[in-house]
Amino acid sequence: MLNKIKNEAKEAAEKLILAANLKKGDILVVGCSSSEVCGDKIGTNSSEEVGKTLFNAINEALLEKGIFLAAQCCEHLNRAVVIERECLEKYNLEEVCVIPQPKAGGSFATAAYKGFANPVVVEEIKAHAGIDIGGTLIGMHLKRVCVPVRLDIKKIGEANIICAKTRPRLIGGERAVYNMVEEVSR
Repeated sequence: MLNKIKNEAKEAAEKLILAANLKKGDILVVGCSSSEVCGDKIGTNSSEEVGKTLFNAINEALLEKGIFLAAQCCEHLNRAVVIERECLEKYNLEEVCVIPQPKAGGSFATAAYKGFANPVVVEEIKAHAGIDIGGTLIGMHLKRVCVPVRLDIKKIGEANIICAKTRPRLIGGERAVYNMVEEVSR
């Protein structure tokens, strides 16, 4: 099972990077219920092994492109986000003091905290794209305007996934001319 979810997670991340046209230095937020990945109800059966497997797979795909991973914690930490200090500094974010645990933050965020070179936690972030694994509600951490991305991968393990990218807001009304015509027409 671990090899299967590793491959599904890495493939989903790689496909979203392409679909969202992410660039070096962009941020991809991931919310993950390891319980849902294992076929259980969110918050009922946290698996450190699954969290670590998913973190390693997704982080590997992002590191290859220089994209920052933001690992969303569970509701017990108010959906705070674990990131690398380099991301905090680049985006001038404010650090908070907490260390995620499997039952207070979730297994994925715990794995990120243990796996990053220099982890920090922030209360909020404005990511360029995201993957919601198992209904964790990542929308609060996405830039405006959020656009759904439909991948041919629909699940990681037993968990449904929903992906999103973002685009700049269109302002100005009917007389405005936009420089992203192909993006708006989708």
